[in-house]
Amino acid sequence: TGAGADDDDDDGGDGAGAAEEAESTEDDAAAEEGGEEDADESEDATAKTEIGKRERAKLREMQKLKKQKIQEILDSQNASIDADMNKKGKGRLKYLLQQTEIFAHFAKGSQAAEKKNRGKGRHASKVTEEEEDEEYLKEEDALAAGGTRLLIQPSCINGKMRDYQLAGLNWLIRLYENGINGILADEMGLGKTLQTISLLGYLHEFRGITGPHMVVAPKSTLGNWMKEIQRFCPVLRAVKFLGNPEERNHIRENLLAPGKFDVCVTSFEMAIKEKTALRRFSWRYIIIDEAHRIKNENSLLSKTMRLFSTNYRLLITGTPLQNNLHELWSLLNFLLPEIFSSAETFDEWFQISGENDQHEVVQQLHKVLRPFLLRRLKSDVEKGLPPKKETILKVGMSEMQKQYYRALLQKDLEVINAGGERKRLLNIAMQLRKCCNHPYLFQGAEPGPPYTTGDHLIENAGKMVLLDKLLPKLKARDSRVLIFSQMTRLLDILEDYLMYRGYQYCRIDGNTGGDDRDASIEAFNKPGSEKFIFLLSTRAGGLGINLATADIVVLYDSDWNPQVDLQAQDRAHRIGQKKEVQVFRFCTEVLIYMWKWKGSSIFYLYLTENIACSILLRKK
Repeated sequence: TGAGADDDDDDGGDGAGAAEEAESTEDDAAAEEGGEEDADESEDATAKTEIGKRERAKLREMQKLKKQKIQEILDSQNASIDADMNKKGKGRLKYLLQQTEIFAHFAKGSQAAEKKNRGKGRHASKVTEEEEDEEYLKEEDALAAGGTRLLIQPSCINGKMRDYQLAGLNWLIRLYENGINGILADEMGLGKTLQTISLLGYLHEFRGITGPHMVVAPKSTLGNWMKEIQRFCPVLRAVKFLGNPEERNHIRENLLAPGKFDVCVTSFEMAIKEKTALRRFSWRYIIIDEAHRIKNENSLLSKTMRLFSTNYRLLITGTPLQNNLHELWSLLNFLLPEIFSSAETFDEWFQISGENDQHEVVQQLHKVLRPFLLRRLKSDVEKGLPPKKETILKVGMSEMQKQYYRALLQKDLEVINAGGERKRLLNIAMQLRKCCNHPYLFQGAEPGPPYTTGDHLIENAGKMVLLDKLLPKLKARDSRVLIFSQMTRLLDILEDYLMYRGYQYCRIDGNTGGDDRDASIEAFNKPGSEKFIFLLSTRAGGLGINLATADIVVLYDSDWNPQVDLQAQDRAHRIGQKKEVQVFRFCTEVLIYMWKWKGSSIFYLYLTENIACSILLRKK
């Protein structure tokens, strides 16, 4: 039995050893497999790294080829545009001299210099017989061909153009064919944007010119330009060049590339900031909206716009050219620098020596402007547009306003701004205007804290009392209202009032972003909109906005420049308006002068706020 036990023990030992050997073999095999897997993973990683390197090298090569290709396209595009630029010079001058003899006076200098360079005698001429014959044949072909005149609008333009808009397009085409830059100066609300877009559509459809064109406009109007291009001529590929540095970099790299766009729409500020990127292109047309901004030739915008290479320049402005001769010369110099090169010559030619010469000078100026400028008035061409009626509503001041007004005249600093800085009283006219609008514009005038919205917001300002009586009547007759003010802080007060009364409204001022601005306009104009009032600051909201769904304009306060108020009114009084437009101009009757004569007599003069402020400024 013991032997059997020993045998069993030996067999068990041999079995354990076999098991250990098996385990050892399995571990070695696993280790070998693990080593192989590690080696495979290492090889895979190396292979992936090599593939990544090759792909990156390939991408770099593709980017390089892409840039070369883009540069070739850009060079070819710019060369063709420059060639067209060189062709049009002589035709331009010939057209001008045919239009009126007055241009011969300005063109004398350049023609005389050209004659001097030719030398004398037939052997000194640099023109060969073949070149001269070719030039004569071109002139005969041009005379035989005549000018283009469209009887119907281009098929790529959606909607129906009015007759005067088609006439404006034909005028722009005539300028194009004669190599002339121009000023489209139709009164506000007659569709200058559509006429301009139709010109680009005509060039695209009939002349095979797809661009590139550049539209430079106030930032507030860029959204409207993009919408109008998409609405009226969707075949044009428009790019809005605006945004923060990252967004602009994306647009530069991916969208603003040769062959990828037809029209670049950008703002005055972006044209200055991104002039390096924009100067890469030779533009077919540079179109400047609200072009009175460049009437000063020494301004940064005017200097920047002159840097860009372009075939044609078109200025768009609804503001008539009513300023001095030098500003007129600045615009003409921008349009035709080779003709209107000297401001001194221009000033001398139109110098007024007496009242008798004024009529003659006006006639001469009309001759100068005739080939360049097209201006039509709504009263002349848009017979179907409902009329516009302006009513001045005069209102007195509340007791709080009288108190502040008296303190302003007496320069009582403690009453006005609760111990503020005295330098704020230096511009007395501005402080008086604040008082006429609402006394809560002064620090410490509003009761509080806590600040609550209540009837005191209305009762403490005469204009607010008038507005509170006017709005319910306008709402009852299903009218919609635009309220304009110069002061953003006053819009804050009006916003509190509208929330207090429960009126639905939209708002645009100088701090409103582009997307919010477009959303507000769309919300107000959409069919069945419940928005009753649109609050706008006159400077930020008075340009390039179509709010023809409103028929009431309230000018809560007036601008120093009456043209700005007219622009504001024309946000409603424009094409598409179906009702008569009523303009209510609020005006406070105020006591403007109160002074003592030798310590006894006191004189009072009651005037409206605008006249009062003007008198103060002249007296100052």
